[in-house]
Amino acid sequence: MNTRDAKRVLETALICAHQPLPVRELRQLFDGAVSADTVRMLLDGLAQDWQGRGVELVCVASGWRFQSRPEMRVHLDRLYPDKPARYSRATMETLSIVAYRQPVTRGDIEDIRGVTVSTQIVRQLEGHF
Repeated sequence: MNTRDAKRVLETALICAHQPLPVRELRQLFDGAVSADTVRMLLDGLAQDWQGRGVELVCVASGWRFQSRPEMRVHLDRLYPDKPARYSRATMETLSIVAYRQPVTRGDIEDIRGVTVSTQIVRQLEGHF
């Protein structure tokens, strides 16, 4: 397989991936016939090919992925404006206790509030922070 075709395979896999892909997984695309160093070289070349576009190929802690460039954020935010999260009174009370008394356990929160803290509230707060 020539370099151009190998880059096309990597590009397709990265665009279709739902999460960053590490080099060891990307090597599987070639049945192990390509070394990790070669895959990295191909990825660097692919990143160069995408320079000057609205999307860039970057290496993050968990692998390689395509992402929008930071300067495109202003435009993308128009499509998906962030709405502030709406919290119930119980969630706000729980969050206040965590912010004021951290570190705090679930039992501490229940003692302070005087009621059982629902699992849903804890999951909601964990998901946002």
